[in-house]
Amino acid sequence: MATTPAQRRLADALDVLKKLQDGGKTAVKSSDLTRLQRESLVSNGFLRLIVKGWYMPSRPGEDTGDSTPWYAAMRDFIHGYCDERFGNNWHVSAEYSLLLHAGTTISPRQVVIHSPLGKNGLLQLPDECSILDYKAKDFPSAAKIQAVDGVRALILPLALIRVPEAFFVTFAQDAQIALHQLRDASELNRELLEGGHSTIAGRLAGALRASGRKELADDVLATMRAAGFVVNEINPFNVTPPSLQFTRAQSPYVLRMRLMWQAMRETVIACFPLEPGTPVDIDKYMEVVEETYQTDAYHSLSIEGYRVTAELIQKVATGNWNPDDNASDAEAKNAMAAHGYWLAHNEVKATIRGILAGANPGTAFRLDHGSWYRKLFSPNVDAGFLKPVDLAGYRADKVFIRNASHVPPSQEAVRDMMPELCDLLEAEPNAAVRAVLGHFLFVYIHPYFDGNGRLGRFLMNTMLASGGYPWTVIRIELRADYMAALESASSRGEIKPFAEFIAKSMNVH
Repeated sequence: MATTPAQRRLADALDVLKKLQDGGKTAVKSSDLTRLQRESLVSNGFLRLIVKGWYMPSRPGEDTGDSTPWYAAMRDFIHGYCDERFGNNWHVSAEYSLLLHAGTTISPRQVVIHSPLGKNGLLQLPDECSILDYKAKDFPSAAKIQAVDGVRALILPLALIRVPEAFFVTFAQDAQIALHQLRDASELNRELLEGGHSTIAGRLAGALRASGRKELADDVLATMRAAGFVVNEINPFNVTPPSLQFTRAQSPYVLRMRLMWQAMRETVIACFPLEPGTPVDIDKYMEVVEETYQTDAYHSLSIEGYRVTAELIQKVATGNWNPDDNASDAEAKNAMAAHGYWLAHNEVKATIRGILAGANPGTAFRLDHGSWYRKLFSPNVDAGFLKPVDLAGYRADKVFIRNASHVPPSQEAVRDMMPELCDLLEAEPNAAVRAVLGHFLFVYIHPYFDGNGRLGRFLMNTMLASGGYPWTVIRIELRADYMAALESASSRGEIKPFAEFIAKSMNVH
């Protein structure tokens, strides 16, 4: 098929955009592209404006109210925009610095930037977000600023000192995670002594002790008092933080998972009826699972990503790109998806049989979930829609969830979080907790490039089966409620709406 000059320009522009994304850019500066490339990408829906001079990659035809492209680009934009305005003379607030050190996956509505070059101005951004650039008079040395996820943040000890006391109430979980990132008290003591922060030393000693880090709390008190300061220890938390069974610094993502599990499990239990228990007739239970298959498969959902692919560039370059979608391609992909779902469903049934025969549910998931994923997508590899390397395992790049302020953790964090999820499932005695929190944390982690929703529901139903609960279908007409409940848990730590949704769905077929 012959290509038009406009199609050739678009293919060239997409090639440049792909190289930018492959290099880690999720926010695009005007100067990264020629005027013709930029205009071609914008007019075809592949770029959307953030502010003058800055763009975010998007998908053609998507609703302009879709916030996914913005949250995908937000941190990269903050880094690039502030570097352009302030050079190296900027950092985010102590509060956001601490949230970054604690591995937050939530993007704030307002980011406060401290810089000697700040003008106390407000820059409005998409989705009602903003940047406030604060003119800083007491700007720290370069050694006290570090890049965290590409954002210039205060080093952890200085951020702990500079956050207000209210942070320990409003962001108690994040504060506890940050305190567990300290390997020892040396750097914290140095910052406290240099600033003469006796009151703050008492607050941090109390916070450390409340978080189970008694040795560090004692070290802070002894060091400050040895230097002649009068220090009165206070606990800034309004509730006692849950106990964590270790003292050394660990991955903030793992800590967050443990804290969320402890904080949420009783709420889940309260939302569910008592476990029916392991079925006496396993064959009969599995027959009912099989009877539910067609309904379950029909209502299955999927979540898309936001990256330019080499295949897309090739389609545009050869004149085969149709913004309204190629019907035959779509039909073939749908067929492959249906076949993969059937293959994966059979693997899940085998896992359930093993659990009902006595296997630990968490151990069974640990051993089998990779096979679920491979079966789900192997037909796409056979048909040439995916490459064999796509079956390798956990994702090797970023992913984003449509219209969610929660941005899944980095690919490096996934390697810590998935074994921890399996550990939590293995240790949890309650099937409803395993089902609800297992599903929630699986999609929170988003370990694969695609299929996370389907695999999360497979996990949920496997864990429900482990307690004798019925296979539960999440119906497509309730998708908005389902996604809102998941977003509530991911972004605000409120698990009750999701637990209630699953419990209610369990009785609706």
